[in-house]
Amino acid sequence: MTEPDPKAELLRYLQDGRDALLWKLDGLTEYDVRRPLTPTGTNLLGLVKHVAGVELGYFGDTFGRPFFGERPPPWWYTEDAGANADMWATADESREEIVGLYRTAWEHSDSTIESLALDAVGHVPWWPEERAEVTLHHILVRVISDTQRHAGHADIVRELIDGTAGHSEGSDNLPSEDQAWWANHRRRLERVAREAGSD
Repeated sequence: MTEPDPKAELLRYLQDGRDALLWKLDGLTEYDVRRPLTPTGTNLLGLVKHVAGVELGYFGDTFGRPFFGERPPPWWYTEDAGANADMWATADESREEIVGLYRTAWEHSDSTIESLALDAVGHVPWWPEERAEVTLHHILVRVISDTQRHAGHADIVRELIDGTAGHSEGSDNLPSEDQAWWANHRRRLERVAREAGSD
């Protein structure tokens, strides 16, 4: 058995979430990647834009490696950005631009991760001062959690758009049943929910 490499393992889980999130955009129209499908406006391209910002902030600014420097984009975490500005794409922001930003964020994050030890200390400028000091390990776990959470959101949103579900192309982690089976399964769950809710 080889020696464990905690940093490589964490990076693998982060990359799994990244890949799963981008896969949810494949084959969709511009309208579909931007469609708000929840009451709070959750949409696929907005999720990608958000996690790009998460990585650039946590693996950039936190460790003295700012990506944007003095002139962050208008949706960045500033007072004039507006609520939720990082969770949707404007008509002027193309899918290619946002996906490209996310891939560039990966490179920037990976460079930070590779160059620092897991116990390297950083400072999260937007957190309260009493808990703003963090380690790279802490930030890796936090960003993995956030990325995987949003990949799950994307999975549900994509299923609502066209029925595509699962973890990744060629590995959906779902029982291999036909549409009729799934329709019956859903009806059964609806019936059980109604029975349980009738008390």
